Amino acid sequence: MADDLSAVAHFLYEAGTLKHARRTGWWMAGIRDPESVAEHSWRTSLIASVIAELEGADPARAALLAVWHDSQETRTGDVNHLGKKYSPNADPRAVTADQTAGMPEALAAKVRELVGEYEAKETPEAVCARDADKLECMVQGIEYRAQGYESAQRWIDNSRARLTTDSARALADELLSQGPIEWLHKAMKH
Repeated sequence: MADDLSAVAHFLYEAGTLKHARRTGWWMAGIRDPESVAEHSWRTSLIASVIAELEGADPARAALLAVWHDSQETRTGDVNHLGKKYSPNADPRAVTADQTAGMPEALAAKVRELVGEYEAKETPEAVCARDADKLECMVQGIEYRAQGYESAQRWIDNSRARLTTDSARALADELLSQGPIEWLHKAMKH
């Protein structure tokens, strides 16, 4: 390949920092060692593909948008909702432009396009990916509540209230009707 891949290699190492970056909002619920941004992004991508399929959108595109939705947090950190009240919100598109500088242009343009689409909130896939972000937070809240963190209820309620697609709402209601390890009990019976 003729293109210089050093900027791509730098970004791949940079992206790895999200495996160690904690989702800071959970600290307010008393969780000492909350999930990482990377852990959140993985399940968000999975959920995005599910919601998109149920909604008749492109599940691969929705999952891809979700993969990139928090990639800027390598530079901004995970600023929770209270923190955003006090510090200006960095534009994810501007951060992405900096992150992709020096990459082969076709790749940089694609990443900028994905982040721009997610932030614009206009395509069915972006709507599904954004709902997946909220639904993943709700599921994580249910899991933390089951571990004894009663304060997680606020995150559960707020996340459920912010869902926009019928499929995400219906899925949220189903998740709320079950316990986090009910799947295991069912699997053990087979």
